[in-house]
Amino acid sequence: MEAKPNEVEEVETSSEDAEDHPQGGGWKTFPFVLGSVLGLSVAAGGWASNLIVFLITKFNVKRISATQINNIILGTNSLFPIAGAFIADSFLGSFSVVSIFSFISLLGMIMSTLIATIHSLRPSSCPPGSLTCEGPSKFQYSVLYAALTLASLGLGGTRFTIATMGADQFRKPHDQGVFFNWYFIVLYLPTSSASPPSSMCRTTWDGD
Repeated sequence: MEAKPNEVEEVETSSEDAEDHPQGGGWKTFPFVLGSVLGLSVAAGGWASNLIVFLITKFNVKRISATQINNIILGTNSLFPIAGAFIADSFLGSFSVVSIFSFISLLGMIMSTLIATIHSLRPSSCPPGSLTCEGPSKFQYSVLYAALTLASLGLGGTRFTIATMGADQFRKPHDQGVFFNWYFIVLYLPTSSASPPSSMCRTTWDGD
């Protein structure tokens, strides 16, 4: 049975309307998605790039131990996005995963801020080069590891899942390509400029 000409025109018109008006928010959601990526990148880049300096100067951790902790955190930051993508694809969806892990990231940042401001959550200050520095207690280590775990989970669950969520707002490949271009610019720009001052690094590594 052949379709009538008016029926064919209606099908073509509806398909064009679907492309022009996708189910996602389209360009209306573009600044909100990129704003979220920018905020998460600034927060993650800030604590990740200064973690070794903080552990040595504020937490009285030896240089080798601080480097080992930093390497573990970098490894988990690279592996957690796989778990976040699996949860988003199999169970909750991108938006739910991004929302949940953004809140987890916020908890990690709050705990990190509390560690940096409350003296009882970190050992007493120690002069550079001193051999009698007081090490962290088990409780202080527990709070530190809990903060780093939450921050890493939040980063892993949002870092690339939000890219999928943003691309789902568009149907045209060209629009998705433009989104991904801006996404990676916003993702890596704060991280590339979040390195500690060179004078601080020299003071840190000259210690112990």
